[in-house]
Amino acid sequence: MASHLPALEPQQLQRLWTVKMPFGKYEGNPIAKLPGNYLNWFAREGFPKGELGRLLALMHEIDHNGLSELLQPLQGIGPRID
Repeated sequence: MASHLPALEPQQLQRLWTVKMPFGKYEGNPIAKLPGNYLNWFAREGFPKGELGRLLALMHEIDHNGLSELLQPLQGIGPRID
């Protein structure tokens, strides 16, 4: 049976730390630090288009399945943002 999910690339997991929420109550916070209830709201109302929506959907799946702790080792790895 073929999966309907796109292939997960390791860089996407790192992007959860490097991409910051560009708007709303949690503006400026890394996607990886967004609370579950906020991610759930997007899941109900619809994720934004583009990379931001894909990252929010990925983080929602990670959070929903209780896997957020797996992202901790990735914090601080990647390009430096000043």
